[in-house]
Amino acid sequence: MIPPLDHLPLRGDPQAAAIAGKFGTIDYAALEAITGRLARWLAGQGVAPGSRIAAWLPKGPVAVILPLAVARAGHVYVPINPLLKRAQVAHILADSAAAMLISVPARLETLESGDVPDSTRLIEDSQVEAVMADTARPGLPPSAADPEALVEILYTSGSTGRPKGVMLSHANLMIGARSVASYLGLAADDRTLAVLPLSFDYGQNQLFSTWWAGGCVIPLDYLLARDVAKAAATFGATTLAGVPPLWVHLVDQAWPDEAIASLRRITNSGGALTRPLIAKLRTALPGVDIVAMYGLTEAFRSTWLPPDMLADHPDSIGRAIPDAEIVIVRPDGSLTADGEPGELVHCGPLVAQGYWRDAERTAQRFRPAPAASTYGGIAVWSGDTAVRDADGLLRFVGRDDAMIKSAGNRISPSEIEEAALAVAGVAEASALGRPDEKLGQAIVLYIRADAALCETDRDAVPDRLRAALRHDLPNFMQPSEIRLLEQLPRNANGKIDRVALAAMALEGAA
Repeated sequence: MIPPLDHLPLRGDPQAAAIAGKFGTIDYAALEAITGRLARWLAGQGVAPGSRIAAWLPKGPVAVILPLAVARAGHVYVPINPLLKRAQVAHILADSAAAMLISVPARLETLESGDVPDSTRLIEDSQVEAVMADTARPGLPPSAADPEALVEILYTSGSTGRPKGVMLSHANLMIGARSVASYLGLAADDRTLAVLPLSFDYGQNQLFSTWWAGGCVIPLDYLLARDVAKAAATFGATTLAGVPPLWVHLVDQAWPDEAIASLRRITNSGGALTRPLIAKLRTALPGVDIVAMYGLTEAFRSTWLPPDMLADHPDSIGRAIPDAEIVIVRPDGSLTADGEPGELVHCGPLVAQGYWRDAERTAQRFRPAPAASTYGGIAVWSGDTAVRDADGLLRFVGRDDAMIKSAGNRISPSEIEEAALAVAGVAEASALGRPDEKLGQAIVLYIRADAALCETDRDAVPDRLRAALRHDLPNFMQPSEIRLLEQLPRNANGKIDRVALAAMALEGAA
């Protein structure tokens, strides 16, 4: 049986490094002890078992160890992307009914009256650090939690409405860790430089898959791309996970010889690697394996392409990872033929438990597996179109919904549109993505100004809008372009015609 999440510290050599960074080194014995101490403290805070514990933290020992401690305490962990701002944080706190929010004082001070529910207790990270450092404090032993019990809620944007919480079990996370460690060939001597946000499933798995293998995690919050190359050399990183925009910046860096010497593999998800970028990666990082992957938060990771196949199949997303079953189906649920586009459906034990307190959207995405599935049960119907070739390799064709994928982030157009419509003078708004070499997709925001405005005020709307969006939305949601139209195009049903707007965006970028 798969163990609970908080058993990860038991997998490594007690004397081997589990976490390292500027703060020093934490071995597996210390990781187990700290997890126990923090878990006992959390369990003694007077909140009911299964309470949601939210964290809005920079990447360091507290953010890295909290998922384990919250799991051992019998609660549910809710990591919040550090790039989010108060409006998004307020939504997550309210939607999850968080009993606590653990954060740094500077971030807590940005929250305004009404952002934090009365039932949510605010905890400064220094209080947590004190508990972690108190070696005289007794700890909780490893839990005997049901592997199918809810242990985390990861918030991800949807194509309609605000971010939705994906419910993950101990088994989801631990099988995912085992799967990735297996196909990447991670070992106890691996050192993973964790540069991705820990609020993402891809970023969080940097920790769990490394610990499954008994290796060491090096959490890094970086300002510049050269900081990543420097840290890789300093700590002898063997593994680095990233998204295409990060690689675009990293290939332009002068990588120290010692960084290239230690680095064994880089892994990519959150967008496709282009042929030119693959060529640049091979030049910048000679001899380093490049592992291309595809996934979605609702089912963690779906496919991977072995490094030795990348040269001959640069456009492929590969085959199903261990413990996943991927089928491509027609609208009636039957399997497509080789070369025939269809919807990618993910089956098996990595499928999440649905969306938190959202039965309607859960029913839309989480549906019975196609008849051809060997796993059966509930599957994730991705909404993504893919095609399978005669060798069984898959190629991503397109995303059927309106989601924008920019800089590795899945962005809801509705979130941007709602923020725009809150600005005086904006009567209508429609956001979409257009292809961009560096970002994957750049955000284009179309708006129509209020007809009551005079001409001079009308022309000032875009500048006023940009200022408001900079205040209300994180950087990765900022539009690359804001285009002011007399009228937004509409389809036969009277709705805004996104297809026509997408064509305009492409034409304008040409």
